[in-house]
Amino acid sequence: MNKPKCESLEVPDNFDIRTWLEVPASQYKLKFLLAHAEDGVIWGKFQDRNLITADSIFSEFAKLRKLTLQQCRIFGESSEVMLWKTDEGFKARLIQDEKNTEFIPENQILWGTQAKTISDGFTLVSDGSQGLCHAVPLVDINFDANQKLHRPLRLCVRHYIHNDEETGLARIYLSRLVNLTTEKELANASQTSK
Repeated sequence: MNKPKCESLEVPDNFDIRTWLEVPASQYKLKFLLAHAEDGVIWGKFQDRNLITADSIFSEFAKLRKLTLQQCRIFGESSEVMLWKTDEGFKARLIQDEKNTEFIPENQILWGTQAKTISDGFTLVSDGSQGLCHAVPLVDINFDANQKLHRPLRLCVRHYIHNDEETGLARIYLSRLVNLTTEKELANASQTSK
């Protein structure tokens, strides 16, 4: 079974977070950013080698800052770079699929039952009566007005398996983000591949 490449990346002590993220995004053709900070979730996308985050479109969202960042993932079809804060500073690692890497795909359902606003390639999405919002870097999301709890957004994840030769047990030892999409796009891709 082929395993993905997994290696540490160098993170300088004094770095600009956006500039640092744009380098591997360009190098590995990464499309999206998902960050968790002390003050909220941050979505972003890479466009013309530049990182655009939701706060630049919708000012009420958390900004991508080293001071409040807990962890950040930038991801695409074949790779993911994760950056996270430790007591000693920032650490980073790359996961990259090798040829014939085996994995288990999972399409996680994300919050969002309706679009509130669409602007500059981002959609402000709210969920149910709570009104919880996040701004995803997608447009053309098909919400079903007849189903109030319909959530069409999907976060595609790959889980990698390790088989223990001694015990015969298999376990997920590593996971990474792959894509942000909709259930309709997944269904279309599935029909195309048949």
